[in-house]
Amino acid sequence: MSLKAFDLVPLSERVSTGAATTEITCLECSGRTLYVGTADGFLIQYDLEDHSWCDGRRTIAARKARQKFIGTKKPVRTLKAMSALERLLCLSDGNFMCLNTADLDILGPLSKLKGVSAFCINENPTRHDPFSIQVCAAKRKQLQLYAVTENKVAHQSDISLSEHPLALAMDGDYICVATATQYLVACCSTGHVQNLVPYDSDLTVPFVKRIAKGEFLLNGPSDLGIFATSSGVSQRPPLPWSASVSAVAYAHPYIVCLSEDYVTVYSIFDQQPKQRVPFINGTFLDNFEGKLLLAGRDTLFVLQPVPWEAQVQALLADEKVAEALELARHSNKTGLSHEQNKEVLQRIQLQAGFIEFSNLQFAEAEELFQEGGLDVRELISLYPELLPASSTFERASPKLHDIDDVVQMCDGDKDKVAKCHHFLASYLETSRQLFSDSRMEVNSALLKVYALSGDVDKLLRFLQSNGGICCDLADCAQFLKRHGHPHAAALLYHAHREHESSLRLWASILSGELQDETFPGLQYYVDYLSRLSNHKLLWSFAELALEKDQEMGVKIFTDRPSDEPDSDELKPENVLEYLHRFHDAVVLYLEHLVFGKKLEKEKYHTLLAVMYLDMVLRLLKENGPSGDSERLKTIREKLQHLLQTSNSYRVQLLLGRTLEHGLHQECAILYGKLEDHDKALRILVHQLKDYQAAEDYCQRLSQGRDRRFRHRLYHTLLAVYLDGSLPKNDQEALLPAAIQLLNSEVAEFDAVKVLQLLPPDWSVSLMDQFLAKAVRTSLHRCNTARVESALRRAENLQVRLREALLHQTSMTLTEDRTCAICLKHFQDPSFAWCPNGSVVHIDCMKNVAGTQGHSKDSSRSSPR
Repeated sequence: MSLKAFDLVPLSERVSTGAATTEITCLECSGRTLYVGTADGFLIQYDLEDHSWCDGRRTIAARKARQKFIGTKKPVRTLKAMSALERLLCLSDGNFMCLNTADLDILGPLSKLKGVSAFCINENPTRHDPFSIQVCAAKRKQLQLYAVTENKVAHQSDISLSEHPLALAMDGDYICVATATQYLVACCSTGHVQNLVPYDSDLTVPFVKRIAKGEFLLNGPSDLGIFATSSGVSQRPPLPWSASVSAVAYAHPYIVCLSEDYVTVYSIFDQQPKQRVPFINGTFLDNFEGKLLLAGRDTLFVLQPVPWEAQVQALLADEKVAEALELARHSNKTGLSHEQNKEVLQRIQLQAGFIEFSNLQFAEAEELFQEGGLDVRELISLYPELLPASSTFERASPKLHDIDDVVQMCDGDKDKVAKCHHFLASYLETSRQLFSDSRMEVNSALLKVYALSGDVDKLLRFLQSNGGICCDLADCAQFLKRHGHPHAAALLYHAHREHESSLRLWASILSGELQDETFPGLQYYVDYLSRLSNHKLLWSFAELALEKDQEMGVKIFTDRPSDEPDSDELKPENVLEYLHRFHDAVVLYLEHLVFGKKLEKEKYHTLLAVMYLDMVLRLLKENGPSGDSERLKTIREKLQHLLQTSNSYRVQLLLGRTLEHGLHQECAILYGKLEDHDKALRILVHQLKDYQAAEDYCQRLSQGRDRRFRHRLYHTLLAVYLDGSLPKNDQEALLPAAIQLLNSEVAEFDAVKVLQLLPPDWSVSLMDQFLAKAVRTSLHRCNTARVESALRRAENLQVRLREALLHQTSMTLTEDRTCAICLKHFQDPSFAWCPNGSVVHIDCMKNVAGTQGHSKDSSRSSPR
């Protein structure tokens, strides 16, 4: 059996009436008085005394007070005390007797019922009269109902049966009866009888025991204890007891059965035997107001309940978790408040949870931990190194378990230890919000268990999604570094705004001092520095990024947050001075200043142009004058773009160097900046032979300029094409370009000046397209001017017409006429007459636009 629920304790010495042998047949207990019925017709009264011992034990002793012979010389079958009435009901030899409890004298007027085979009292009376007891007596094939008071026994009703009743119990309006062949339920108010279970009384000792409101326990066939309700159904599985059961008693949550050789204890919840006590020749067993009394042939015993706490602890010691929890939930915890009861139950749940945990039954352990309100630090403390050094937690006292740590619990089995770590992570994740009082320990443990289990993704997500995470920073950071997670440690420092510590770790990873495959790399380092508001730290750690990759490193200074306030430390002059060792970074930063931030500062534009030029010259030197590398092409395009679009660099400085090194295209752009278009165009035409570039030059510089400038610029290009000082061959080579320029739809010329420039030997056929376009343009301008003149004359006529119409209208200003604005009379003949017909003072009209009430009519009230 799995537990010890009761101790068998002797109640008195041998029971004797003075005869040679005395056999106990029944017992009844009322308060501190015990009544014993014997087989030879005696009643013995005992006084019960409680004894408390220094070790905390409580025992009961019985002292004999008196005995009484009732005169039947037959066994006393049943005793029932009515303490409120000071009466004792007795059944012997078919006689139903009522005795006075004070002296055990038989009260004749109340003892006239004969032929009664059994009786019971209603333990759940339907009438609430404390001085009237409902009694059901079995007589022949009838159930007779009586109301017993202090002075009489009043018959109430009868219920007929088909067989003699052998045993019965009553609850409320229902009586459960055992006949020779059948168990049945009879309703007192209606007389209806419902059959329950058939059985054979020759094979089974019939008895009926009320165990709860509306529920009875029957000794059924096939050695089963059957539960039956007053409605005729069974709501519990049967008890599988032995064939020789002669009596039962109910002491929550146990059913105690008396058989020939044993007293067996069953749980009412799982119907399983829990304890067996050897006991021979037992004659009677019942529960009297919490006292479980047991009678042998001539001895009295009490089944003293073992405290339920001791039972639970014994079950837990045997790892009978389910039974211990069931007992704890359903035991009668007398003397405890609701809160105390809850605390006791939660402690037992936690003990059970740690037992399940030690057996690696994690799902069951988690449920019990949650129900028991576990201080999660108790669990964390079982894992070496997971509880932070700064935690002041101490394990529960008295202790909840005997586990030193999970490594010892798992005997060093790495797979089992890993499962324990996985359970802890899962438990902390799902219940983390409940542990607000121990948030520091929980977060520290989560970080460490992620690191130990190798679940790097969860570790990094946890660190990145919990800004300002509450944990023991020093302890956790050292733990992460010690277990090979420097990047995670850096993220932890970042969460606590320890930026310098974060950057030191990342710098160590980039330099190779530390290894961590989870570190995203240089781009992450640069992005972090670009968002860093502590500029002093930026200067300390930017150099490493620039040494690794200048193009990426310079983003520390170029990709700053848009809402970052201006800082003296990050002034462009300071940044340029810091970057002076990193040529490519300087170029990229200057591009950021010039093209990104569009700073129009001569120093930056000139320096960028000079650096572009130096790079071009270096690449030309490396690749030769005819070099055509992609790098050179890109840099020259950047240089030319800067020279064309910027107006903030020193032109003369750059022009001298470009002329010195024969960079004709750049020279042409610079001459254009100096408004020396003739030299610029001569370089494009004569030096570079790039006629399209020359035309593009003119078109680009013409944008936004007046017609006179455009004419002068294109005339200059035409003059360059038609330069008579050139050799004959060159003049002939430039002839197609000149004709194409004249016929261009984009170029603009003064036709008269062009004709003056053209050689006299040109035929009209060479210039017919130009001349036709010139004539069309001239006619278009003439016609446009005429249309504009006509429109202006028409507009003038309309204005004069409106003026004439106004002068044709008259009005009379009288002395009683008032101003429409100030409502005052006119003192002189000057006034303003509005289109809506109102008349106002001149001064009022001037202020009418500022008058709120008149503003909506101001357009109609303007003076004529």
